[in-house]
Amino acid sequence: MIQVEGIGKRYQLGQSIRHDTLRDAIMHCARIKKAGAKAAESRDEEHFWALRDVSFGVGEGEVVGIIGRNGAGKSTLLKVLSRITPPTEGRIRLRGRVASLLEVGTGFHPELSGRENIYMNGAILGMTRQEIRSRFDEIVSFAEVEKFLDTPVKRYSSGMYVRLAFAVAAHLEPEILLVDEVLAVGDSVFQKKCLGKIAEVATGGRTVLFVSHNMAAVQNLTSRSILLADGQLIADEETGRVVASYLASGNQRAAAEDLSTRDARFRIESICFNEAAQEPGFDKPMRFDLSLSLEHRAETISIGLGIYNSLGVRLLTSRSVVDGLESGNSKISIRIPEHHLPPGDYSLALGIFRGIETIYFAENVLNFSLSDVGVSDPLLQPYLVKQRDQIGAFIPGIWEKI
Repeated sequence: MIQVEGIGKRYQLGQSIRHDTLRDAIMHCARIKKAGAKAAESRDEEHFWALRDVSFGVGEGEVVGIIGRNGAGKSTLLKVLSRITPPTEGRIRLRGRVASLLEVGTGFHPELSGRENIYMNGAILGMTRQEIRSRFDEIVSFAEVEKFLDTPVKRYSSGMYVRLAFAVAAHLEPEILLVDEVLAVGDSVFQKKCLGKIAEVATGGRTVLFVSHNMAAVQNLTSRSILLADGQLIADEETGRVVASYLASGNQRAAAEDLSTRDARFRIESICFNEAAQEPGFDKPMRFDLSLSLEHRAETISIGLGIYNSLGVRLLTSRSVVDGLESGNSKISIRIPEHHLPPGDYSLALGIFRGIETIYFAENVLNFSLSDVGVSDPLLQPYLVKQRDQIGAFIPGIWEKI
């Protein structure tokens, strides 16, 4: 259904030079020729390759995830596939109608109503008016915009935009569906609804390319994924392996980052996971030791911890208010009670705040693991299941100076 061969996309950095007259164009060429090799080198430096030599194929009915860090080229790839922008080099072959959901309101005319935009988008996809009418009620029901159907979409909120845009793209039965991270705009209930619809589309035999930073969603929806980095294809294989490779590369990158803060008078010397027992586990409290260096006394600061599982889903948030830190070196221990995280591998995000001012914030500052010690206790089994369902739960931290 999709065949990509050596695709590359190059953008020019900075402002492009526009010539209003033939005389201006000739004078510009003369200046470049006079400047010689240095001018040619500077022109090359002004170009940025968002994609370079990317090749892959997607069969009928396949659901393929596309993952990578911000700036890796994921959105550019989907824009090239949906013909929003042409490739600089390479060739693309698409078999079937393509529907894309890349940005909020893509393809919508702001002056038209929701009803009119549904028919217009269907026509763009090559649907007949009768085909659109047969799915119209289902689209409106899914988008939950019945009251605003005859209102110009320029008055819609971003959430309403994305609900209607996704409903149109998913229900008009294109052979190929391209979905970017735009689902992050909707609330959690609608996100679950959209993911369920994507799964339904996939089982219906249509081809889906799914871009997301939500590794849990990628794992659940796709059996194969493509990893992009700096515009190049790094891996194309089974989703579990690609996700593991991506998360490992992110941890290595995070480990190389320093702990410099936005305030030079406030330094983080180190942060470590200090287990309360020799083998950290589900039935033991977690303790994080933080070493700070302050130029002046700090009356009050707050320290926030976010704990993420191996798929990048935040399971736990903790915040502690710390009073009266003297100038010089200080060590703080923050303890989170036991029975709040199931066994597994985790990463820690750290934030330090003074009032509304953010002194420091970074993700993946520390990696740690919890064993299954204590999980076998039958009295704890119902509690463990309950905790697994409390995604993003808030737990107040207990701090002490050490």
